[in-house]
Amino acid sequence: MVLRRSRYRLVSLDGRPHPVLDIPYDSFEHAVAAASNWCNGQGSRCSLGQRGIAVEVWTVNGEWRTIDYPISCLTPSAMARA
Repeated sequence: MVLRRSRYRLVSLDGRPHPVLDIPYDSFEHAVAAASNWCNGQGSRCSLGQRGIAVEVWTVNGEWRTIDYPISCLTPSAMARA
């Protein structure tokens, strides 16, 4: 049996690669941390539609599948700092 390391990426809510955070992440935790850091920093000046981020994982059948939406990017408390 070959163990395969999961790959993760961050996308906009329209499913396109995120315009700033479009790099591969080696863990779900790293992807969520990058999204949260961006949303609380540079992204805090963006509209909610631009702040919305989804985490995707590369599946064994060769497709990306959405697995989470970091809540820190979608909450009003984060938007209040904008």
